[in-house]
Amino acid sequence: MLEKTIEKDFIDDGKIWDLLEDSKNPEPAEVKEIFAKSRAKARLEPEETAKLLQIEDPDLLEEMFALAREIKEDVYGNRIVFFAPLYIGNKCTNNCLYCGFRRDNRAIERKTLTMDELQEEVNVLVNKGHKRLILVYGEHPDYDADFIAETIRVVYDTKAGNGEIRRVNINAAPMDVEGFKKLHEVGIGTFQIFQETYHHETYAKLHPKGTLKSNYQWRLYALDRAMEAGIDDVGIGALFGLYDWKFEVMGLLYHTIHLENTFGGVGPHTISFPRLEPALNTPFIGKAKYRVSDDDFKKLVAIIRLSVPYTGMILTAREKPELRKEVIPLGVSQIDAGSRIGIGGYKKSEMDHIPEREQFQLGDVRSLDEVMREVCKLGCIPSFCTACYRAGRTGDHFMSFAKPGFVHNYCMPNAVLTFKEYLIDYASEETRMAGEKAIEEQLKVFEQQNPKKRQMVEDKLHLIEEGHRDVYV
Repeated sequence: MLEKTIEKDFIDDGKIWDLLEDSKNPEPAEVKEIFAKSRAKARLEPEETAKLLQIEDPDLLEEMFALAREIKEDVYGNRIVFFAPLYIGNKCTNNCLYCGFRRDNRAIERKTLTMDELQEEVNVLVNKGHKRLILVYGEHPDYDADFIAETIRVVYDTKAGNGEIRRVNINAAPMDVEGFKKLHEVGIGTFQIFQETYHHETYAKLHPKGTLKSNYQWRLYALDRAMEAGIDDVGIGALFGLYDWKFEVMGLLYHTIHLENTFGGVGPHTISFPRLEPALNTPFIGKAKYRVSDDDFKKLVAIIRLSVPYTGMILTAREKPELRKEVIPLGVSQIDAGSRIGIGGYKKSEMDHIPEREQFQLGDVRSLDEVMREVCKLGCIPSFCTACYRAGRTGDHFMSFAKPGFVHNYCMPNAVLTFKEYLIDYASEETRMAGEKAIEEQLKVFEQQNPKKRQMVEDKLHLIEEGHRDVYV
């Protein structure tokens, strides 16, 4: 798979542990200097993030949490982008010890959606109000670039009433450059690959030899190949709970720095931080010794936000509603809602059936409408915006807006406009009332910023009320 063996990659396990050890008991003055750098929206260096990871002082932690929210709102505004995962197939050649989809798990029913079944799943999602999907595939030869490209075309071609999917992101096996080019040609959004764990020894233990996933470096450099192929929005992530959470945060930062150094300052469009969750017939999870507590989870979310101020941060429905409510304000910019992760799960959910034989257990199975209403009550604007992608604000163009914190000038108006579509076409009466109130509050903010800005947004809102759709800045 790899054309050549790389003697040393950009993750140095020993160096990471040395930095963490040397950073214990940081001085408050040092920490506050790091806070000041983050406030200026500068990406942190590993030595600085290591110090944040060692903060134990309650006052400094509270200051860090407040700063994480401030940075997120400075960069992206107070909007939360919504998406849904759609699992296409669960065939897998890998035998990852922690995964319910692993090859040797006989308790899982193997299935791949036909194109007609895929269209049915998309119809359910569109009729709920979704505009953004991430398609998820097992790592298997059947799910090659041609197959994935076909599924992307089907999703984009599926329309229902006023609804459609406007951005398709992908979570799939690493490919070669030619494979990634095929996906770029059909209009992929972000390609997302999680290293799972950045710790070399742990990676080797959890991913048995002879499988597609056993090659650490093939996976580590996969997004380099994606960007070489023209996919300039990529997402990284780690599965927290496989190894020490502080090490994994450092791994994500080093991956960010590698991408920036290799591709002219363009780092990850998103960073994800899912936690290990129970899965059917997967005994490893019950014995996992690196499970991340809720308190440490909150810390790592805030630290990632301070370390990479420009990146989108994804909080998944693995987490329970109560915790999601606490974590969203700590720097999160994207969440999923109304999610089902069984193959064909959305159609089944219409019959009030939530599949048990999934890759892992979800913590939040509430409807999209219910979660959006809660987000309004948190003082945020739900968003389905896809304007940056379709207006060409991707890659280095996106970074030129995101890094200095200007992208919110697009994010907030477009959040309001896409939310208005949802309120008219799909919302319950209760959510519509909460949503209209949230939009009115945001219009007041626009008025304070610039009366012309409010007028521009109101003019576009009137177009939506008249029946126009896909109106954006």
